[in-house]
Amino acid sequence: MNTVMQLVHALAGFIVVAEALNKLERTNILCASISPRQRLVDALKALAWILLALGAAGSMAAPVLLAMGVPPEAGGQLARLERPTLAEVLVLTGFATLIVRTRVKEG
Repeated sequence: MNTVMQLVHALAGFIVVAEALNKLERTNILCASISPRQRLVDALKALAWILLALGAAGSMAAPVLLAMGVPPEAGGQLARLERPTLAEVLVLTGFATLIVRTRVKEG
């Protein structure tokens, strides 16, 4: 069961990273023709997607690093190199499901 959770977690992380990179590519904070309010909205959107991408990338990196023999305590305060908890898997999978649903809905 733990291996299935790890695979689901990594797959969901991949979906979130891919979507985050796609959204970041389409965000243009430095455009000269937008209002300060729109610039703030785009900057907050970019910040949110950057944070989601970093978190999802960590979910994909942890199992790879563990498989390579990196000790769990090597991440220190910044990264928790352990197997994901059920809560982490469910949150990331729920977010990935919303992304896939939006893509399917768009056609």
